[in-house]
Amino acid sequence: MRIVLLAVGTRMPAWVTEGFSEYQKRMPPDMRMVLEEIPMPKRGKGDSANQIRTEADALRKRLDKYPSAKTVALEVNGRALDTHALSRKLGELKDVGQDLILLVGGPDGLCPQLSASAQERWSLSNLTLPHPLVRVLLAEQLYRGWTLLTGHPYHR
Repeated sequence: MRIVLLAVGTRMPAWVTEGFSEYQKRMPPDMRMVLEEIPMPKRGKGDSANQIRTEADALRKRLDKYPSAKTVALEVNGRALDTHALSRKLGELKDVGQDLILLVGGPDGLCPQLSASAQERWSLSNLTLPHPLVRVLLAEQLYRGWTLLTGHPYHR
């Protein structure tokens, strides 16, 4: 099983890259976590609608590489999962051998049509989180979910 984080934005601060990489390397080979960065288009004044559509087009092109994967949009208004529920979802996908694609938008979020086309919408928090921080937070929670599945003592 692969867990693919499709995230808008490149050239993250070192702490983001290091934080994500730390949890990425902890994941086992049978639940590999991959980050695919989508370059953010140039921003213009009052151009957020065009920006979001351009980002959505780039995300859709990447999604074409994973036709049978479960697609989840990360949204503030998505379904809140606790750690145990996330762990169960990971276990179910692993049992059927299905990849998981997680969509993370840029500063203006995801295109509503792209979000609506995802099979599920999850929320990491009711708070609005900066998209670089989402990468680290998500990687840690995915690792924590795996440790619950395997009985690893990380989650106490």
